[in-house]
Amino acid sequence: MTIENITQQLKSHPYQQVVHFDKAADKLLLLDFTEANKELTAEIISDTKKFSDYISHKLHSANATLGIGGYNEHRTVYSRSRVFDATDPHEEPRRLHLGTDIWGTAGTPVFAPLDGVVHSFAFNDQYGDYGATIILYHQLNGSSFHTLYGHLSLKDLNGLTEGKQIKAGDRIAHFGEPQENGHWPPHLHFQLIIDMEGKKGDYPGVCKFSEREKYLSNCPDPDLILQMNTSLRGTKQSVL
Repeated sequence: MTIENITQQLKSHPYQQVVHFDKAADKLLLLDFTEANKELTAEIISDTKKFSDYISHKLHSANATLGIGGYNEHRTVYSRSRVFDATDPHEEPRRLHLGTDIWGTAGTPVFAPLDGVVHSFAFNDQYGDYGATIILYHQLNGSSFHTLYGHLSLKDLNGLTEGKQIKAGDRIAHFGEPQENGHWPPHLHFQLIIDMEGKKGDYPGVCKFSEREKYLSNCPDPDLILQMNTSLRGTKQSVL
């Protein structure tokens, strides 16, 4: 299965919203976590409360319901966790984001965009990691792929079993609090993955920049399903 094939399949299918958002009434704020954002200092990045307060302030100031962004973004924020560093300090760290982040308040519901089954789930409990994570498997017109939901509430893993049937529009999770979501400001990491490469409950959401082409060929743009970034076209709704 090539990314071109799955992209064409994804473009022609209707979806349920992953996070409820009224395009006519709600406002999205594009959040930039690259080195271009000089407001986001090392002091803020390294302190989860200050980072959370920063996100909340930006959303409130912009009168935005949700923040969004991050796909194929080379980010400075991953310096906050050794999870993204190479074993050898002389080697390249992981800094390129492979999913889309949706920023909001803890407890925000998360829904399945289309029918599927639970592929796997895990509590990736390292500082800076996904925290509570769910991965669904989907088949669409003969094509198969996965959706990954990271930084969830730990209670959302209760009662889950691999192979559990999920219907489009089912509430599957909630944005987690920092102590259960990998110690991040509340948000959802949503990622599309064609080949899980044998992994369960986890798949890289960040890669080395030198491996960009390899990983992006396995992780299509999440907005093919989210269909939220159209709300940002022609706007300057950014933190900068």
